[in-house]
Amino acid sequence: MRTFTNISAVPYSTFRFNAQLAAVTELDSVADLDNFHSDTTPVVLGEGSNTIFMQDLIAPVCRFVADSKTVTQLDPQHVLIHVEAGHNWHQLVSWAVEQQLWGIENLALIPGSVGAAPVQNIGAYGVELADSCLYVDFYHWQQRKVQRIAAGRCQFGYRDSVFKHALAGKGIIIAVGLCLSKQPLPVLGYKGLDHLPADAAISSIFEQIIAVRSSKLPDPAVLANCGSFFKNPVIAKQQYTALKAKYADMPCFIQADDSVKVPAAWLIEQQGFKAKRYGDVGCYKLQPLVVVNHGAGTPAQLEQLITAVQQQVLGAYGVQLEAEVRMLNSAGQPVR
Repeated sequence: MRTFTNISAVPYSTFRFNAQLAAVTELDSVADLDNFHSDTTPVVLGEGSNTIFMQDLIAPVCRFVADSKTVTQLDPQHVLIHVEAGHNWHQLVSWAVEQQLWGIENLALIPGSVGAAPVQNIGAYGVELADSCLYVDFYHWQQRKVQRIAAGRCQFGYRDSVFKHALAGKGIIIAVGLCLSKQPLPVLGYKGLDHLPADAAISSIFEQIIAVRSSKLPDPAVLANCGSFFKNPVIAKQQYTALKAKYADMPCFIQADDSVKVPAAWLIEQQGFKAKRYGDVGCYKLQPLVVVNHGAGTPAQLEQLITAVQQQVLGAYGVQLEAEVRMLNSAGQPVR
């Protein structure tokens, strides 16, 4: 266990606002968790790729950084990968591709840690974490013990899970169990992958995902950002039909329950926000769904941009955009 006090938040958030953190504790084991005590509920943090500190943080930060993985044969065609929360997600995907293990290759280049993946139920190109997740190991602060939560009880949804609701602030994810397949299971329905052959190699899919994402998403190490800033809104089919009659080129993805997911990037771009800036905070020039910090951005500028985007999209389409990124105040509570 290591604790750092009164340090810059810049290394702990890929948006890199200039805030201060009162204390950051890194834990390597369940024993460390048992010995960790705080008078207030700690802010749980992975690699900071989906968190923005809007103020100096008084609440303590807790990071579980153990990163081992183990492989267990489930049956002739499937293996269980038990991965500790501190493991980098993209590195796990890269390893799985090298091992010819199918199921998470479409989730390549998503920033962040394995422990953060279930919280958001990360997803891309027709695949979600929920598709391969078997369980999540969760350490409860109050009970001081680890609970294995089966995937069916994680309440996975679009960018959603029980860890954002009933278990929010109640503990920390320490490991994830994934079922991966030795048998090819390509998912190629999304634009950017649909030109690949049905029998595409897992390495080809992996490389194509990286190429597509790299062509339109900035590297957080080069240009500060937290990836896709807004969720793709899901609306009723009736509302989409009415909008489609007015905006013939509006794209969509029909959901299993007949609701309709509309790309937030399209809505935002149609309102003229691509490359638009409010001071040093703006929408990325190649992908307006990504909000970037050009270097000296401020929380006030970010708030100004969010408000403008939400108001214009709501006024034009009657669709309310919701931020996907976690923005925290001094007490570690969401500001939106």
